[in-house]
Amino acid sequence: MREFSEQELVRREKLNKIRDWGIDPFGHKYDVTDYSLDIKEKYAGLNHEKFEEKNIMVRVAGRIMFIRKMGKASFFSLKDKLGNIQVYISINDIGEEAYSLFKSADIGDIVGVYGKLMLTGTGELTIKCLEYTHLVKALRPLPEKYHGLNDIEERFRRRYVDLIMNDDARRVAFARPKIIRSIQHYLDNLGYVEVETPILGTILGGAAAKPFITHHNALNIDMYLRIALELNLKRLLVGGMDAVYEMGRTFRNEGMDKKHNPEFTMLELYKAFSDLEGMMDICEGIISNCAMELNGTYEVDFLGHHISLKPGFRRVHMVDLIKEATGIDFFQVKTLEEAKELAVQNDVLIEEHFGFGHIVNAFFEKFVEDTIIEPTFVFGHPIEISPLAKKDPNDPRFTQRFELFIAGNEFANAFTELNDPIDQYERFENQLKEKELGNDEANDMDIDFVEALEYGMPPAGGLGMGIDRLVMLLTGSETIREVILFPLMKPRD
Repeated sequence: MREFSEQELVRREKLNKIRDWGIDPFGHKYDVTDYSLDIKEKYAGLNHEKFEEKNIMVRVAGRIMFIRKMGKASFFSLKDKLGNIQVYISINDIGEEAYSLFKSADIGDIVGVYGKLMLTGTGELTIKCLEYTHLVKALRPLPEKYHGLNDIEERFRRRYVDLIMNDDARRVAFARPKIIRSIQHYLDNLGYVEVETPILGTILGGAAAKPFITHHNALNIDMYLRIALELNLKRLLVGGMDAVYEMGRTFRNEGMDKKHNPEFTMLELYKAFSDLEGMMDICEGIISNCAMELNGTYEVDFLGHHISLKPGFRRVHMVDLIKEATGIDFFQVKTLEEAKELAVQNDVLIEEHFGFGHIVNAFFEKFVEDTIIEPTFVFGHPIEISPLAKKDPNDPRFTQRFELFIAGNEFANAFTELNDPIDQYERFENQLKEKELGNDEANDMDIDFVEALEYGMPPAGGLGMGIDRLVMLLTGSETIREVILFPLMKPRD
């Protein structure tokens, strides 16, 4: 059994005293009718006489965050889900018994207050308590300076304490569902249908990533947690659902850093009879609409940059960006040997399985990616790294694919979808060859998906967007752990 600190022992003594008074230390239902921020917004600007005249009564509940005791009267700060509000409490208003109960309160306790709104002498909006209800005894003291912890990871390990103490963490926590609702409403209004597809599968596909592997006992087979939503959603296009989207958890068994968590939320959408340009339009619309609905402006501050998310993002070919940065024009590079020679000359690392397109992508990642600040659609990815995208009819070495970059980070990935089953089969075969050469992120052969395409999938555009990174952008958060309520953490040991 763990040892209690002196403060914890005192709190447990108070808990027993509350029980002796016939009160449940851990409370019961309490009918909350008002919230701090709503009260402040609704009654801002009223003077003392108006409050006296209107006799405004409110009922709130929340956590005590500050107490200033002054004998037979005290002030305390109550924090609810929307913010803080001051409470004035006096033995003359609530009686000796209730005031004694209040005097046993500690910072962190949860209480209910019914009372009358008033202004203090300094003009602060305050609830004059007429009924005080103990709800929950906090047995652990709150940290005094939570941001001062040397181990900043404790904020994420004990998110519940972080949300109590850190107003910014609470702001982000409430912003995330607003962003998700904004996306859903935007797509619903465009005629998209939200669907659910399986998390467990027997074939690895839809993205280049390492999977989590689990085992299904009844069937005695290994299965993957999905790394993407793509292939099942495109099966729905074959079936006639011409505009679908899903926001769901995806899993990649890879490293963790400021931009990556092994479990994350992905939006994928597919639209029959659309293409890459259509996906640029809808991607731009989702992001700019979210910014305006959440923040009331297209302007955001992110990773030290002031960025505009106003519609009209730049659209530029990957090869042109590489040429801008290095002077090398890969449109004019005709052989793999020439591309390898350029890589050696420019200290670009190449691996055994690299083809022409891998080298082009390596140049982009080394010389361009981190330099893109304003929202930019980078299109024209090489075919080797785009097994599910349609070829560029003008240069079959490249595809009709884009990635959206903002402040050096990728936020979305989209294709004019490959719907040629013969081409798709060959792409899967090439992925298997890459796997044999050591690329453990290559896709498996998905024969059922090829068969689905043989029934005919309409020409279509498809888009994938990381929701966690979008929340980071719109809330100005610098790490993915700020926007996931319970991120995966390394064991303390």
